[in-house]
Amino acid sequence: MSNIQDLVDGLMNSYDNQAYQCLKQLKDKSSHSAEVYEFFDTFAEMLSNTNSYIRTRGIVLIAANAKWDVDYKIDEIIDEYLKHIVDDKPITARQCIKALPSIVKYKPDLKNDIENALHRANPSRYKESMQSLIFKDIQKSLEDIRNF
Repeated sequence: MSNIQDLVDGLMNSYDNQAYQCLKQLKDKSSHSAEVYEFFDTFAEMLSNTNSYIRTRGIVLIAANAKWDVDYKIDEIIDEYLKHIVDDKPITARQCIKALPSIVKYKPDLKNDIENALHRANPSRYKESMQSLIFKDIQKSLEDIRNF
């Protein structure tokens, strides 16, 4: 278990490359077992971090652990999570949007909330170069969600 604790601690590393390696390993472990889910509350706290990279890591790991969420923790934080569809940083917004279908896959009771949030999202708040990318991400996620 200390290995996972070390990886979770590493998510806050100021060296983004090292933190990214921790994220990849935790995401991989999350696909195989529920052992990372124990740290869900830490990932939820990351959503409010001032550093967009840390917010993104929290977003990704919450979605990666949706299938293990027997305690309905995602349901409790879904409003906070969905705010990141229009995060201040477009890269974080894109990661959030792309993660939403995997949440719906395992949490179908959140489908309407997620679809509504995607429909309300306004990509025009971003630079023109990002707007079309975010719009396409939204459309792709909505399509993927409809296919469940």
